[in-house]
Amino acid sequence: MSEASRRELEQLIDERVTAVRRHDSATLLRRHDDQVLTFPLLPPTASRGREAIEASLDQWFGGYVDGPGYEVHDLVVEADEDLGCCAFLYHVTGTLTTGDVVDMWVRSTAVFRRLADGWRLVHAHESVPFDPTSGRALTSERPPEL
Repeated sequence: MSEASRRELEQLIDERVTAVRRHDSATLLRRHDDQVLTFPLLPPTASRGREAIEASLDQWFGGYVDGPGYEVHDLVVEADEDLGCCAFLYHVTGTLTTGDVVDMWVRSTAVFRRLADGWRLVHAHESVPFDPTSGRALTSERPPEL
């Protein structure tokens, strides 16, 4: 594992946290590959390309009157010189424009590839566990530490 690559990816995750808190779509989008493949938490269930990410970010940020608060926990980074994987939990809080309060935990995996112009997110997958009996998402309980 490349220690330098690992540190660079940790910094990218820190940058992401700051950008989400500031509703800074430009900073977030700058790190996405043009053909990034995502399996996001919010619909659609899959998307390809930076343009789809831009539309979903605008919708996500616009849905809050307070927030979203965004904290990364239990970050695990594996990286070589040109490929890296970040797995983490994130906690989202805030108040939606509907007045509903958000307080949820999400599992996330982000795969980065180093290109000529720096690290780019090439694949992202977000999920929450569910109760198999009811089919309901389990978003309010903090998962155990990794």
